[in-house]
Amino acid sequence: MSDASILHRRSFLGAAAIGAVAAQLTTTAAFAQTAASPNTHLASPLKRLEPLKNVDAGVLNVEYFEVGPADGAPVILLHGWPYDIHTYVDVAPLLAAAGHRVIVPHLRGYGKTRFLSDKTARNGQQSAVAADIIALMDALKIEKATVAGCDWGARTACIMAALWPARVNALVSVSGYLIGSQQAGKIPLSPQAELQWWYQYYFATERGRLGYEKNRNEFAKLIWQIASPKWAFDSATFERSASAFDNPDHVSIVVHNYRWRLGLAEGEAKYRDLETRLAQGPVIGVPTITLEGDANGAPHPEASAYAKKFSGPYEHRLITGGIGHNLPQEAPEAFASAVVDVARL
Repeated sequence: MSDASILHRRSFLGAAAIGAVAAQLTTTAAFAQTAASPNTHLASPLKRLEPLKNVDAGVLNVEYFEVGPADGAPVILLHGWPYDIHTYVDVAPLLAAAGHRVIVPHLRGYGKTRFLSDKTARNGQQSAVAADIIALMDALKIEKATVAGCDWGARTACIMAALWPARVNALVSVSGYLIGSQQAGKIPLSPQAELQWWYQYYFATERGRLGYEKNRNEFAKLIWQIASPKWAFDSATFERSASAFDNPDHVSIVVHNYRWRLGLAEGEAKYRDLETRLAQGPVIGVPTITLEGDANGAPHPEASAYAKKFSGPYEHRLITGGIGHNLPQEAPEAFASAVVDVARL
């Protein structure tokens, strides 16, 4: 177990491999980032993950991006809120060029991912989102994959590794172990910590739901700025992701997620057993690399608080250079290196 920056000894070969791939892609300015200065990266506003595909999976028709050889080792990259698949606009091609089959889905409530039935609850609870990705793997006939994510995506990846370890080869998680429970959500924090969760309490009110419905893009941009205070994203970069929030179920999913965490909204009975298991704080045994940016402005635990939650081969990496909450988009080579390296632990 170690806590070091991206260029520590054990990850050197993986970082070098990603660097070599990036060097082959010099026709795209998006790959100008270096490990020594990860926050110099700005994604091209004209670059998009496309074309997109759709597949029926569980209760959803999932919109997703796929790149890389069909017989490559599968990697599933999961975005969070308020972001979208373009969190991985530079990570995905790096991993594909390294030989991986890369799948990047829009979560429920984002992009053109849609519920198959109008009668299905617009449920944002943690286990439901994880079950969606297991259903996606089934639909795409993927038996096992490396799963990687940040924010909601990191939580989803952790849950998959904890509840369905036979389906997960390895895990990469920004901000570490993020599995929670309604019971844990009832425990008050220090005033300083509570302040960081202001939007969670805003969403608990009808005023907050209406406010997010009316101002979702302005709200999301504010979160981007707070969570990544040193990330100089431009308007085009933000708007590329903001279009995913036009999903008709987006507000319902987001508001339910945060209300459910506080015990203010019910989950679905079919996920009760999964949530009971998650409430016990299950240890994750698959090979894992956790990452943290040195300028993450979003609420996040210290690495020492969750290290013992990983019982298998494990490393923690601090990514320096002003890297905030949206780490895969701010430091894509560091994130891609972790995905390559985790299989070698």
